[in-house]
Amino acid sequence: MDMNKMMKQVAKMQQELEKAQDELADAEVTGTSGGGLVSVTVTGKGEFTSVQINPDAVDPDDPTMLEDLVLAAINDAVRSQQEMAEERLSGLGAGMKIPGMPGMPGF
Repeated sequence: MDMNKMMKQVAKMQQELEKAQDELADAEVTGTSGGGLVSVTVTGKGEFTSVQINPDAVDPDDPTMLEDLVLAAINDAVRSQQEMAEERLSGLGAGMKIPGMPGMPGF
């Protein structure tokens, strides 16, 4: 592969990566727990934008249950955000064969 062609591929890949990162920044996913009693929304960049707690989840005699529901919703949102990021970024670099680059096709 000639150097000029490789540089064009790298530039194209960088543009695609920037586009995917911009799309992720605008995307949001919601994690839930307790059958929807608690929901947490996070952006593709990992910034939490909202927490919603149904009043039925609030038991003054058992605050630990609410804490557990919030943690479970956060973990669900983080998992969803990571899956979304992997899905959108997974195709970048496909077909790019750079010798010596781990994780790149052709290594």
